[in-house]
Amino acid sequence: MKIGPLELENPVILAPLAGITNLPFRLMVKNSGCGLVYSEMVSANGLIHKSKKTFRLLDSRPEEKPLAVQIFGTDPSIMAEAARIVASSGADILDINFGCSVKKVVKTGAGVALMQNPEQTEKLLTAVRKAVHIPLTIKIRTGWDRSGKQAQNIAQVAANCGVDAICVHPRTATQGFRGCADWSIIAAVKKCVAMPVIGNGDVMTPVDAQKLLRATGCDAVMIGRAAIGNPQIFSQIICQLNGLPIKPFDLDHHIAQMIDYFESSIEYLGEKQGCRMMRSRLGWFVKGLHSNKIFRETIKTLSNKQQGLAAINDYADFLRRHSRASVRVSS
Repeated sequence: MKIGPLELENPVILAPLAGITNLPFRLMVKNSGCGLVYSEMVSANGLIHKSKKTFRLLDSRPEEKPLAVQIFGTDPSIMAEAARIVASSGADILDINFGCSVKKVVKTGAGVALMQNPEQTEKLLTAVRKAVHIPLTIKIRTGWDRSGKQAQNIAQVAANCGVDAICVHPRTATQGFRGCADWSIIAAVKKCVAMPVIGNGDVMTPVDAQKLLRATGCDAVMIGRAAIGNPQIFSQIICQLNGLPIKPFDLDHHIAQMIDYFESSIEYLGEKQGCRMMRSRLGWFVKGLHSNKIFRETIKTLSNKQQGLAAINDYADFLRRHSRASVRVSS
């Protein structure tokens, strides 16, 4: 699959997830075969005002490339300047958020609010397209009703403005992440534009990914919540799409990924902040594993690297001693 001149190794993509897809997380899924990683959502206003916290979201390493950075905002001139900053930071793709339904974003006219305003969308995309030469993508929802007409309209506006690819998460603005994703909306968008279309929503297994691609005719699949605590899903999907045997859950590999993610987070964030964050995030990796509540309790007071490594290794040893317990029963 190509996005503009950029050719991806495979059509399996990590979704932008606020508060989750930071540098350590992206490096982890890249090592699991992910073809393209997206940053967390970045405020255009924060970049313009040189917020250190916002600029930190642009941190990258060569190992994770290609990298797409997603920005949000509504003012064309501010978005254009933010786009230049992102391009100069070394990002391979610039993405604009048209899907965030969080109230504080929507009330500014950004995120999914833009889907109600095709005129503003055209101004914004035209300004950004003129500002940068790297590939430009957008991520949209169904819109504000279930018909999908807004999704098709925005897709056509985007195509006319020179956008290189579009990702469709087919839930309405009011659904959030609730209910079922309507894959027929992805298929409808694919039919109305010539650019590559990325499908997103309700892909929890490798079989789901293959079903989505076949049902909609889209060009790639984007994985969001299913990747949380389960980076192996990327390599499994790639095997599924290539007709190769899918390796069963590998506890030792899973624990190794868990440790790598923990250590890289500590290195990136510092021991104090990293450990505080890992109190919840390490819990992602044990979902579906036996006696995971005990492990979750152990890490509630996590305060240093040594304590965290001991907790992970002790739990892994427990699972190895109880071979049936090492089989993941859900993902």
